[in-house]
Amino acid sequence: MKIYTKTGDAGKTSLLGGSRVAKYHLRIEAYGTVDELNAHIGLLRSYKECQVHEEILLQVQDRLFTIGSELASEPGDRKFKIPQIQQDDIEVLEKQIDQMDADLPPMRNFVLPGGSLAVSQAHVARCVCRRAERIVLHLKDESDVKEPIPIYLNRLSDFLFILSRKLAHTTGVVESPWKPKIDE
Repeated sequence: MKIYTKTGDAGKTSLLGGSRVAKYHLRIEAYGTVDELNAHIGLLRSYKECQVHEEILLQVQDRLFTIGSELASEPGDRKFKIPQIQQDDIEVLEKQIDQMDADLPPMRNFVLPGGSLAVSQAHVARCVCRRAERIVLHLKDESDVKEPIPIYLNRLSDFLFILSRKLAHTTGVVESPWKPKIDE
């Protein structure tokens, strides 16, 4: 199979199902951002501090491919089956969040992203996840997007935040609290 087809040279691409849309179409932006998020989570997995979280991060990457497949498909009747995000996928994230959060000191301030490369990468992934969620919600206002997808992305951003805190905690990184400067 050739990697280049030249069919996108004029600025159009195909959705699953065959229709062609502009490469800047909101649906393309949505699944492209989910793909970007997947790459950031792949980078996060490469840090040795994340080895203990390898299984859940691989599962998240799998679910992001599921979401990408759904977003890349034409709305309406399909001639083929694609996997779907399920309620239990969301519950898996919630369970992970609860388990990690139970071991963390309570938050008293917002925290500034950073402290180590792995912690910072978790924050970058969280920010990209929030952007993906916003784009998917915009698409949902204009087209058919299955309900579990934005919920999964919302929960995933929470998971990535707690993961950043967990990574900081287990590696001895001191979180930097945000202390807003208020002029008096």
